[in-house]
Amino acid sequence: MTHQFFHPQELDEPPAMARNSVRSMLTALLLCAAMMLVPLTPGQAAGPPANQGAAPAAGQPAGKGPKTGLPLPRFVSLRAGEVNLRTGPGSRYPVEWVLVYRHMPVEIIAEFDTWRKIRDWQGTVGWVHQSMISGNRWVIVREGRQPLRRAGDKEAPIIARIEQKVIGRLKECHGQWCEIDFSGFSGWMRRNQIWGVYPGEKVE
Repeated sequence: MTHQFFHPQELDEPPAMARNSVRSMLTALLLCAAMMLVPLTPGQAAGPPANQGAAPAAGQPAGKGPKTGLPLPRFVSLRAGEVNLRTGPGSRYPVEWVLVYRHMPVEIIAEFDTWRKIRDWQGTVGWVHQSMISGNRWVIVREGRQPLRRAGDKEAPIIARIEQKVIGRLKECHGQWCEIDFSGFSGWMRRNQIWGVYPGEKVE
């Protein structure tokens, strides 16, 4: 869609009669638009119109999801290595991005029917089907290279250094430290060095 922008000085103000005509036309158009609204048929998918990127659930406050009763927002992970991120909650909405990291942590921020609105660690937002996500907890390293220590202590020996964007399985979190498994390298990393767990969240 092409957007046209006008400077206020480029628009000539219509005379009084023309302004009245414009008001009458706008009123008629609004009445026509109201008459054209029809209820959904039984086979028609419920949800927001195709030209809207958010479902009614998108504006819901933090609390519990209306479909699952689970906390919102909450962290989950991608179940597959290729997940379509759509502009709205339904297969009729276009795919805007394809997420290609299996187990990548994402944050559910809204629910609508069988669809979940998610946000990734870079702030990209979109809708995925619930079958594409898992409740298993994984995290991603924010910036490389971060030390992985033998214990949750800044003086503990470093057993590996983990690069940015590497995904690990979250095992537990206490205080400022989280225990993570990176493909066989299991150790502790500071909470603020990873994305996929909330500040102060206790994971066991």
